[in-house]
Amino acid sequence: MTENRSPYPVRVDAVLDPALSRWLWLVKWLLLIPHYVVLFFLWVAFFFVTVIAFFAILFTGRYPPSLFDYNLGVLRWTWRVNYYGYWALATDRYPPFTLAEVPDYPAHLFVPYPERLSRGLVLVKWWLLAIPHYLILSILMGGGLWVSTRGAEDTAWDNGWSAGGGLVGLLVLIAGIVLLFTGRYPRPIHDFVLGIDRWALRVAAYVSLMTDRYPPFRLDLGGTDPGSVPIGPTRPSAPGAATAPPTAQAPPPR
Repeated sequence: MTENRSPYPVRVDAVLDPALSRWLWLVKWLLLIPHYVVLFFLWVAFFFVTVIAFFAILFTGRYPPSLFDYNLGVLRWTWRVNYYGYWALATDRYPPFTLAEVPDYPAHLFVPYPERLSRGLVLVKWWLLAIPHYLILSILMGGGLWVSTRGAEDTAWDNGWSAGGGLVGLLVLIAGIVLLFTGRYPRPIHDFVLGIDRWALRVAAYVSLMTDRYPPFRLDLGGTDPGSVPIGPTRPSAPGAATAPPTAQAPPPR
């Protein structure tokens, strides 16, 4: 079956750290506790912000810009934590405590601001239309379904930082064991895990009402997102707000 391979507007880029510690991944759960605490409260607010955005879109067809920037910031923060932690283990650089884009951090997320959104789709896309993705991601991501597959309708706690599981959890565990004994992170595992994470984040943005474009059923493998090229004009934003990240540079072949 042929599929449209055009870039999806939700762009997820990441660069594998070439010099990962063999043992640090064993204690990252402890190091990330401060982030987990902050993200819990951020996701509580995310839920209410999304509810407000839901009614704003329903009546006006627009996602309030300040609310959009906040929700994008929470998704971005969560992605950095998960890339450092147990959804990738692909960097040892500690995630910054910020909603803003950090150009020199190895994990990036960008969603272009939509000038107009469908009033009708807002009623069904976060539950009915997303059901096929929920089913697939429940296998790929495990019982927690991570941030993307619970969306705005579930609890902030589960959305923000549920524990790893499923195929991606198994692959990351294998990568951690290989790293422990060899000092190298298998690149094929990294690229495949990034494909799953990218799929999940695309669905996360869709069910959070940030785009009307339906997520594709595909794994775009590797750290560089096919959408990491200019998508067109985006809403000018204040300093520190959601801006497009620089195109990630693919690491050298290994």
